[in-house]
Amino acid sequence: MPTALDLAPLTQPLPPSAVQAYRDASRRAGAPWAEANVAQIIGIAFGALGGGIAIIVFGGLAASTTVSAIRGGSPVGVLFGLFFLVVPVVVAVVIVRRLLHSGSRWGRWARIAAFAQANGLDFAPQAWVPGYPGLVFGLGSERIVREHVSTRSGRFVDMGGYEYTTGSGKSRTTHHWSFLAVRLDRRLPNIVLDSRQNNGVLGSNLPVALARDQVLHLEGDFDRYFTLYCPKDYETDALYVFTPDLMALLIDEAAPFDVEIVDDWFFAYSSRVLDMTDPATYQRLFRIVDTVGAKAASQTERYRDDRVANAIVANVVAPQGARLKHGVSIGAVIGAVVVIAWIGWSFVSRLAGY
Repeated sequence: MPTALDLAPLTQPLPPSAVQAYRDASRRAGAPWAEANVAQIIGIAFGALGGGIAIIVFGGLAASTTVSAIRGGSPVGVLFGLFFLVVPVVVAVVIVRRLLHSGSRWGRWARIAAFAQANGLDFAPQAWVPGYPGLVFGLGSERIVREHVSTRSGRFVDMGGYEYTTGSGKSRTTHHWSFLAVRLDRRLPNIVLDSRQNNGVLGSNLPVALARDQVLHLEGDFDRYFTLYCPKDYETDALYVFTPDLMALLIDEAAPFDVEIVDDWFFAYSSRVLDMTDPATYQRLFRIVDTVGAKAASQTERYRDDRVANAIVANVVAPQGARLKHGVSIGAVIGAVVVIAWIGWSFVSRLAGY
């Protein structure tokens, strides 16, 4: 892990030759994400052709209609002609943006790769999820880590974007997260700190609802920033981990993030996709590593679960403390109430003859 970050590669000019060299090297290495997507290229080509034809046809029609309308003094005709002129232009803009994005994607990757190389880090634009146990990593399908940077030596740290898919057909949804993963020395009880800063109208933004009887209230102002969940009967263990100085660091450095400790991992999650080409992203995440992550590691290096014989040697946590129990979300409760109310109203309406 770098002691001082070299952020220059993220801000200095990047010549096209450097982007091309990175693209060529990636393809020679056989990286699956580096291969050209033939179907996408064909789709963009046909889209560009269709957009060009649409501009010519509809633009000519719009011009003719507009000129005729102006001569005839019809404002409706003018608006009609302008509509047919604007639509193909919008289509063309969308196509051009997709073409530019395809090129800028390699520019982003080359810039992040240069930053990683300058700081002794590894970078991968895309990878399968490496079996992390955190609560956002076991959901849905088509799980992919994107633009992630990890350490080569010392304590393992990984950061980047993550996405997974739920549902199918019209209800298919892709969920996007940013994450920070820090490997710890000891296995610990599953503890989640649900940040209050990123909650929505219906409560927590976490993708999994946790049982409310696992909430532990801590001293001071900590409850104003986080809701802490720990397994029942592990309250003393949670207090062993979350000492006042660690709580202060969490408030100062990680308040916008949801935090989870599970097995021998420390995770920080954000449902807002972080820009991995922004120097501020790395300054923030590595500051969390150097403060919160380092304190969590040092505070727990001698932890043992007294419910397990010889736990200090075995480095295990009893099953009842290894995972938090799931609950029912407020959104699910509201949805169930709405469905029940609708069914009840339908039944009463039929009885009343409406």
